[in-house]
Amino acid sequence: MQTSSLKVLIFISSTFSVLVVGLGQEGFCSAASSLSADSDENHLYWKVTNPTLSPDHLQDLPGFTRSVYKRDHALITPESHVFSPLPDWANTLGAYLVTPAMGSHFVMYLAKMQGNSKSGLPANDVERFIFVIQGAISLVNASGVSQKLKVDSFAYFPPNSEHSLKSDATATLVVIERRYTLLPNHVTQQIVGSTDQQPLLDTPGEVFELRKLLPASSAYDFNVHIMDFQPGEYLNVKEVHYNQHGLLLLEGQGIYRLGDNWYPVQAGDAIWMAPFVPQWYAALGKTRSRYLLYKDVNRNPL
Repeated sequence: MQTSSLKVLIFISSTFSVLVVGLGQEGFCSAASSLSADSDENHLYWKVTNPTLSPDHLQDLPGFTRSVYKRDHALITPESHVFSPLPDWANTLGAYLVTPAMGSHFVMYLAKMQGNSKSGLPANDVERFIFVIQGAISLVNASGVSQKLKVDSFAYFPPNSEHSLKSDATATLVVIERRYTLLPNHVTQQIVGSTDQQPLLDTPGEVFELRKLLPASSAYDFNVHIMDFQPGEYLNVKEVHYNQHGLLLLEGQGIYRLGDNWYPVQAGDAIWMAPFVPQWYAALGKTRSRYLLYKDVNRNPL
């Protein structure tokens, strides 16, 4: 047991050394971004939309990427994003991070809205969740009522609900969509909110801070968690479960274990976790880690 623990400590120490080698003023990956800087460069999740693409000591390796795709998990890092026009959206580019082609039952993608842009509607019976990570958008519901959503705001749209998202300037959203699993006598409602409005929840045996953005009621077949870790904090439980996850690291950096693999991760990285893949996270660096996590809930796995 002591030998096994020593090996883990040596591994984490070695991985942390790799992180330190690549650590510059901008964090783990200190190369300049190939994306143009946003005008509001100090916004909360600036590093998600202006990622540092590769460590300095690896810049001379053409073809380098930290992205990995395996049978039961995937790590999709910013240098691998491929943006193209989003179907049915106007003046909007999208990069799909998680899709059923991987084995997931949901999609997660980045939507980069340009000036005079407008969203399309999901397919029939598909529900949608959006979270603003850069800029601001206007949400217009079926009644024509408009609300402004800024960074750290989110919205949930039940399947087949009329709505549109508009932006007169640049804005970036993370979008999650899945085909709704109907439960008799249960109906979901449109929800609009922001992270700071959500209460901190108890996490027995854990040290991280947890907020849930959707109601825990049985009507909802998934939830989205915001999880905060201070440097040095980590998950106590080494999770193995039937739920799937889609994750976007919003702030900070750390180590994610997926199966038998250990990955250095930083703001802007996305992860897909299949059912029953062993998973664990530890926060490193000098600032908090925050990630957004999709999780299917309230339905029988059969």
